[in-house]
Amino acid sequence: MSQNVNPASQASTQAPAQAEAKKPNLRWRVNEIVIAAVIAVACAVIFWIWDIAVSPATKTALVAAPEFRPIIGGAWLLGGTLGGLLIRKPGAALFCEIVAAFISVLFTGGAWSGEILIAGFFQGVGAEIAFAIFRYRRWDAFVAVFAGALCGLFMGGNEIFIYYPDMEPVKAIIYVACSVISGAVIAGFLAWILVQNLAKTGVLSSLASGKTRR
Repeated sequence: MSQNVNPASQASTQAPAQAEAKKPNLRWRVNEIVIAAVIAVACAVIFWIWDIAVSPATKTALVAAPEFRPIIGGAWLLGGTLGGLLIRKPGAALFCEIVAAFISVLFTGGAWSGEILIAGFFQGVGAEIAFAIFRYRRWDAFVAVFAGALCGLFMGGNEIFIYYPDMEPVKAIIYVACSVISGAVIAGFLAWILVQNLAKTGVLSSLASGKTRR
């Protein structure tokens, strides 16, 4: 006795299942929270090293042209982009950037604590918006660069408002443009390269970023 199956009916039942399978799991797991915290601490260390080893030299070299200083600012945006690219869950970029900013405050002894925390918030929001636009489903180089650029835009705008409210309009535009470029290159593309190389080693096997690589 043969059993007839309606192809149209079978296709209609398979389509929702396939669509469901393609949806990313956006619920946080305990290990992801721990790893996000570790990422934030590592980024805070990078912020601190960058602040004492690179930033002073840049400020000295560009003392007559402060509008170009943000060209090295992308390093301070790594928390948001790395957090998002590695964890791939809503809130990861914002969480990592804010925690990294908070730890940076501890490293600096509380100096500029309010400004640092505000900066961390806005920079994290920039990355979060970029990943949310693609519904936390796309994680290629373009998205990474876009996230870094948006972080840079938020960083530049925030710093103009807080530190340089009287800067000439043309210089302010250059300042923000340098922030965007630095964010796109350092926090965006270089962060994406780092994630790709880490995925090859297998250390990301417990994360979505490692599983999609395999």
